Amino acid sequence: MVKVLFVCMGNICRSPTAEGMFRHQLRLRDLHERVWVDSAGTHAYHVGSPPDPRARRAALGRGIDLGDQRARQVQAEDFEAFDYILAMDEDNLAHLESLCPSEHRAKLSLLLSYAPHLGIREVPDPYYGGNAGFERVLDMIEAACEGLLQAIAERHFSQRERVV
Repeated sequence: MVKVLFVCMGNICRSPTAEGMFRHQLRLRDLHERVWVDSAGTHAYHVGSPPDPRARRAALGRGIDLGDQRARQVQAEDFEAFDYILAMDEDNLAHLESLCPSEHRAKLSLLLSYAPHLGIREVPDPYYGGNAGFERVLDMIEAACEGLLQAIAERHFSQRERVV
């Protein structure tokens, strides 16, 4: 099983949105039993909290329910347990790099590296903005998750299994 962890600062906006979007894409392609997905924050600000209501509302508008998720903080064991650890921005990537044992550094990257056609490197934090920011973030995350799924399929699934 391939394991993917999405990471932002507090784990209530961007990373739970990415978790929900990626799970949705996996279910649509009947790959949800082949890929394990989770999300976490680099900081413990919101541990135990559900995703931001604006993130939940925006995702629900696209048929994605984030309601069962709860924020957690990245743990040391995550670096070994996950195959892909995807940060939403450079600050969180740097934080992960400072915690990550050297033998697992290759697992770290920015989520938007899987959507180079967008021409941006970071998913902006919509927390202090309005509803439009959450929709924009969803668009970026959707594009990056599609690229990520393609990359995982090419690397981990046989030619026959690739339904992406």
